[in-house]
Amino acid sequence: MNQAYANSSNNLESHVHKENQYTTNHAFMSDYKTTTKHTTPSARMSSNDNPSTRSPRAIAEAARNFNVPTKKSILGDHRSGSSSRSDSLESICSAHIKPHTGDDVRWDAINMVSKGNGLDLSHFKLLKRVGYGDIGSVYLVELKGTKAFFAMKVMDKAALASRNKLLRAQTEREILGLLDHPFLPTLYSYFETDKYYCLVMEFCSSGSLHSLRMKQPDKHFTEEATRFYCSEILLALEYLHMLGIVYRDLKPENVLVRDKGHIMLSDFDLSLRCSVNPTLVKSSSTHESSNGPSGGILSHDQTIHGCMQHSSFFPRILPSKKNRKTKSDFGLVVGGCLPELMAEPTNVRSMSFVGTHEYLAPEIIRGEGHGSAVDWWTFGIFLYELLHGITPFKGAGNKATLFNVVGQPLRFPEKPVVSKVARDLIEGLLVKEPKKRFAYNRGATEIKQHPFFHGVNWALVRSATPPIIPESFDFSKYDRKTDVPPMDKKVTDIIASDKSNHTQPDSSYENFEYF
Repeated sequence: MNQAYANSSNNLESHVHKENQYTTNHAFMSDYKTTTKHTTPSARMSSNDNPSTRSPRAIAEAARNFNVPTKKSILGDHRSGSSSRSDSLESICSAHIKPHTGDDVRWDAINMVSKGNGLDLSHFKLLKRVGYGDIGSVYLVELKGTKAFFAMKVMDKAALASRNKLLRAQTEREILGLLDHPFLPTLYSYFETDKYYCLVMEFCSSGSLHSLRMKQPDKHFTEEATRFYCSEILLALEYLHMLGIVYRDLKPENVLVRDKGHIMLSDFDLSLRCSVNPTLVKSSSTHESSNGPSGGILSHDQTIHGCMQHSSFFPRILPSKKNRKTKSDFGLVVGGCLPELMAEPTNVRSMSFVGTHEYLAPEIIRGEGHGSAVDWWTFGIFLYELLHGITPFKGAGNKATLFNVVGQPLRFPEKPVVSKVARDLIEGLLVKEPKKRFAYNRGATEIKQHPFFHGVNWALVRSATPPIIPESFDFSKYDRKTDVPPMDKKVTDIIASDKSNHTQPDSSYENFEYF
């Protein structure tokens, strides 16, 4: 028997015992969500904020602090009536414009309606529920008096408190307020009522990457399409790590597709925040990277700390015409030996048992503590699933899956056939020992230099043509009164009715876990 497999048996049995106990009692607390992937919206496990280790004072403090912006948050704090409270970005957006959304017309719509006084539920028309979980729902909404559409995440306060998820919800809100990246969500506004916390975010009209994969021949993407989606995900993860955020829940269900075919990583309630020290590393050419990991950390005297500029936006020096590469689907391949910024929170250690069974890293299952390397493990599983249509360690049940992750070697199916460089990258990412895992020390910088991504111009990924352009979403159908809730019905009543009646969400968001 594999030694690592044997050493983890007791730990696994303990977790599986908890899983069976919670499943039997239907007590899906925030520290252990235990259904399988591709079945229900509750396919995640989390021992984050374990209720057994938290005092009533800590829980009460979380409730009080949910609306208090931290120093790192750009959210303001505004009252908007006796029954609601608003932390709205729109009132300060002119002073703190987010670069990549500077031309976003939705900001103009918000400013026109709110006039700097914040928003509340009365400003929105609920059009369709696109997903739900055990603590709330996500709606497609329209800002009244405009043609601006958003996704509104509505969380039930009582459900958050009873399931010990107040701290997780607070962390997610803080993280969303920090983000400014083309492949991550924009938080437009936050407010609350007596019963609900509401986050107003970008609506992705084309559903999840999981639903898009299921529509492909043989339910998997081509290698070129996979390279495109993984390039955008890699840049998003790199940016998060630079902010000291370990994502911990990457999977196709949590990747949403925008109307023009680019993606947006979503759902941050399992993310971990920590400190990080950005460092400059030597850049390597594509040819050098093909011979293995390349690029060394600069000497201590040359190291620069505290810089938060995204490495993909570093200027590049074009080579002479005779050495210039040809144009690829991802733009010009440009050279140069300028240093690149790397920020990898490798020293953080969390003991939380979080994630989706098929994506869990071995160190999480073994209870050894984990850091940012779990994101590179899940990136390997993600890459494998996009190429093959399945995950590599799925067993007959949750218990078998966990044992396979820890104790079984990585295997590839005979079909579809993938390139050697794709297999090489997957094998490097799915090393069970985190310190030996590809990208453990140098993070996304190392992955970007792998031959699988040869031809990708990282500075122009946002401008690349997506491999699949989704059908246009028809918002005009919601102009018909039969497709929207009655205007004389209170929004809070609609939300309560949806919660009790379990109306079906949009099938394009199948298995998307909002909570």
